[in-house]
Amino acid sequence: MTAISSPKPAEQLRQQLSQRTLKHFIGGEWQDSASGETFEVHTPTDNSLLTAAASGDEHDIDRAAQAAWAAFPAWKALDGKARRKLLYKVAALIEDRAEELALAESMDTGQPIRFMKSAAIRAAENFRFFADRAEAAQDGLSLPADGFLNYTIRQPIGPVGIITPWNTPFMLSSWKIAPALASGCTVVHKPAEWSPVTATLLAEIMHEAGIPAGVVNLVHGYGETAGRALTEHPHIKAIAFIGESSTGSSIQKQGAATLKRVHLELGGKNPVVVFADADLERALDAAIFMLYSLNGQRCTSSSRLLVERSIHDDFVKKLAERVSNIKVGDPLDPATEVGPLIHPRQFEKVCSYFDIARADGATVAVGGERIGESGNYVRPTLFTNARSEMRIAQEEIFGPVLTVLPFDDEADALRIANDVPYGLAGYLWTNDLTRAHRFAQGLDVGMVWINSENVRHLPSPFGGMKASGIGRDGGDYSFDFYMETKNIAVNLDGRGAAKLGV
Repeated sequence: MTAISSPKPAEQLRQQLSQRTLKHFIGGEWQDSASGETFEVHTPTDNSLLTAAASGDEHDIDRAAQAAWAAFPAWKALDGKARRKLLYKVAALIEDRAEELALAESMDTGQPIRFMKSAAIRAAENFRFFADRAEAAQDGLSLPADGFLNYTIRQPIGPVGIITPWNTPFMLSSWKIAPALASGCTVVHKPAEWSPVTATLLAEIMHEAGIPAGVVNLVHGYGETAGRALTEHPHIKAIAFIGESSTGSSIQKQGAATLKRVHLELGGKNPVVVFADADLERALDAAIFMLYSLNGQRCTSSSRLLVERSIHDDFVKKLAERVSNIKVGDPLDPATEVGPLIHPRQFEKVCSYFDIARADGATVAVGGERIGESGNYVRPTLFTNARSEMRIAQEEIFGPVLTVLPFDDEADALRIANDVPYGLAGYLWTNDLTRAHRFAQGLDVGMVWINSENVRHLPSPFGGMKASGIGRDGGDYSFDFYMETKNIAVNLDGRGAAKLGV
């Protein structure tokens, strides 16, 4: 495991964080919790104290929801060009603080700094992308009919709750908050309690950019208290959530009483399917990158590798060699490829699958153990001799753990690929054009990449099927969630209604 001394900017940031408490941001002001309670935030490198955060409850959520409700009419009425200008300022300030944001994210989550540098830039791109759509967000369709003109417009739904996860939280927060603001909605943001640092920095940035008071509010806290209060609050008209499927189900139930609209981006057990005719070197690179980058802690990771039996042994041999060479270490070291897992609970969950795999008869070809006695470091792991019904092939592990499954032919591959509760993404490697289209259409997933890793195109839809979620992000698909579509019908020929009671 590689290790380095933290560079000076990281030391300075660590010292700053240790000397402050992350407060709520409500109605344009930094506030303590109504209860005065806080919770500790630890860095996964050694689980030492990083900072503390205000622990929000229903009283803090109510203050934030009231602020968002009060700010909504003016923000809704603001010209789209003005919203665009403000969101561009947010993007510019994100870029100005990109190094600080990357360091904070890496300290808070354990994600390697090599990936977090690009995450800040991606967040700025998200704000610019949706800023450019703010002016046309309300546009609809002209639908002429016999004697009538129907036309549609879109209007912001109102204050929305955004609950973001602990993996790459800064980029994912921007992915939700930017379209909400561009559409004219106000926001109450509840970040994951395991990684709240960059949510605070984003609130600082948006305030500095001139986003009006109450338009964006931030409440730290636990899902069972602050999160639940947000999903149940009557002023919150929609909930956008990224996280576990079981939590998404609970959010749907909690929002039912107030008929909340929900967007749920949930878990995945995504297949990467490699046929014998594929470019095997590129397929190998992509399979490794899509699982072991970001510590294996991403919803679109390709955690199941399906390999055609005729090439299985050779492919897995090369795979095992590469996995054995992955550099694990301090996330602030630019050479590190896999850092520590986010939290001791997640560390214990991932490690539990090593015994589960062995008990079910799979082979731990690489890894299957912790590294060191300090921090949440796990050796990158490869399971072979697995079957589709095994837990390691069915359950979302969410760590640097890959399960290999052989298949005999196309029908067998499609059966195995679809044989899970999830349906977020799929990756297909073949040079047979007809098979590529046929197989992609047969996959029960919301997104398919053919001969590629996950390369996001911002206007395209992002989301899953089955237990992987409800709804789509990206481009106008995001506005479909944050806005209501209204139809207006105009009588053009003066026709009257049928007369009753004459």
